[in-house]
Amino acid sequence: MEVRGQTVMGETESRNFIEQIIDKDLAEGVYDTVHTRFPPEPNGYLHIGHAKSILLNYGLAQKYGGKFNVRFDDTNPTKEKEEFVESIKADVAWLGADWEDRLFFASGYFEEMYEGAVKLIKKGKAYVSDLSADEIREYRGTLTEAGKEDPSAGRSVEENLKLFEEMKEGKYADGEKVLRARIDMASPNINMRDPVIYRVAHIPHHNTGDKWCIYPMYDFAHPIEDAIEGITHSICTLEFEDHRPLYDWVVRELEYPHPPKQIEFAKMYLTNVVTGKRYIKKLVEEGIVDGWDDPRLVSIAALRRRGFTPESIRMFVELCGVSKANSSADYAMLEYCIREDLKLKRPRMMAVLDPVKLIIDNYPEGESEMLEAPNNLENEALGKRKIPFGRELYIEREDFMEEPPRKYFRMFPGNEVRLMNAYFVTCTGCVKDENGVITEVHCTYDPASKGGNSPDGRKVKGTIHWVPAKEAVKATVRLYENIIDEESGVYNEDGSLNLNPNSLTEREAYLEPALAAAKAYESFQFVRNGFFCVDYKDSEEGAPVFNRIVSLKSSFVLPKKED
Repeated sequence: MEVRGQTVMGETESRNFIEQIIDKDLAEGVYDTVHTRFPPEPNGYLHIGHAKSILLNYGLAQKYGGKFNVRFDDTNPTKEKEEFVESIKADVAWLGADWEDRLFFASGYFEEMYEGAVKLIKKGKAYVSDLSADEIREYRGTLTEAGKEDPSAGRSVEENLKLFEEMKEGKYADGEKVLRARIDMASPNINMRDPVIYRVAHIPHHNTGDKWCIYPMYDFAHPIEDAIEGITHSICTLEFEDHRPLYDWVVRELEYPHPPKQIEFAKMYLTNVVTGKRYIKKLVEEGIVDGWDDPRLVSIAALRRRGFTPESIRMFVELCGVSKANSSADYAMLEYCIREDLKLKRPRMMAVLDPVKLIIDNYPEGESEMLEAPNNLENEALGKRKIPFGRELYIEREDFMEEPPRKYFRMFPGNEVRLMNAYFVTCTGCVKDENGVITEVHCTYDPASKGGNSPDGRKVKGTIHWVPAKEAVKATVRLYENIIDEESGVYNEDGSLNLNPNSLTEREAYLEPALAAAKAYESFQFVRNGFFCVDYKDSEEGAPVFNRIVSLKSSFVLPKKED
């Protein structure tokens, strides 16, 4: 939801609703700075939706000359791992969100959170409950019926302090007792019906080890973390809108002098992709994908491995905008962004993904030459390269047809085509094996057409790419489709994922010799076949693996901006 705002240098600058709130807060003196944070829970890898939150929070801090924190909300040791901490740090850094020395952990505030809980008990605002999780749900009531008073709610301050101390000392089993905030069991907002703020969990923590056997709940911990760090605007997604009264209650009752303000925005949904950690974990554990960074996923690590760039992700997030209304973005828009980012940056090389041998019968046997080719016709700054050329080449199998349909301008018997950056050649026929499969295509060349231009001015309608058979680099090329079957939807009737059996196709391809030296994450445009990136995980010296980032064709049309 873009709105019109300030006038800058004679032009109206577009301001989203969050920026309008911040402008108002600064103008009215509510805050004298802007301090934001990205607070992931380290229980999985980040995905494309998290990228929006990272870039939004970092961008706001940059725009207003404020500060940006990365803080791990590690209050649930049952699901959190150091592996996830490290992957998240790598993802945030790769996106360009520089936290400098402002990296924090919720677990670093466990003492302050415990003291905050004690303060609430002393104020009569919290009590220890003996109810089980199921009983708490039952007592909470429904959207239309008020909740019932917890039988433990009448305990004295002294008894609650004693019991809470015993919880901390490990005297109770998991689930035996919890600490609840005393708010209002008749509140129309169920989140305010005496929510649990501490539970017993005898589980080692990745940061604090066995020091604690009680852990704060997210809704209690998060506002405390924000307040301790001096966060001014706590930007979160819409599902936390109903939790905002509890957020405000915690910082108010704990009497923080400069309470942060929670602001909610709409999540970024992407059509026909899997983002849920539960589903991705299932795909990983069942070996359907080869890890959280499998290029068919949209985790940030997977997008990076596939060959997406930080610039393309930033462009995508910008195009999606910031809104209060939930909506979905088409995956084609993400593909549009990476094409736009790479088309002028990367060299255009020749690679044959489904090879058949082409033999130039009148080219001298045993001879070869070096031909010159531009690296990118749209960007001369990328320079030129030399490609070896000889009597035997590889071309794409689809570039030859023995009996072509109308308007087929590639190779067929009697037709002349241009070999890209090389010569005009005329097809003379083909050789087949005993099964009728074409094994060789034969042609003759015009030596006077070197560089792909005829001296007598004759024109050809077809141009095909090639690689030299002798010097070509053999490589594995991976072609991807959506891991979800788009025709049938994301989920089956039983709730399982509707997987596309053709989501990954591997081919043995032949590439220009220059590509033998390609490094991990380096990307190229393969003529007519799309943009490809060197896989960091499976490539070996002399045996590169290339992931197709995106094809060259796009169905996405960038919407026109309104006046």
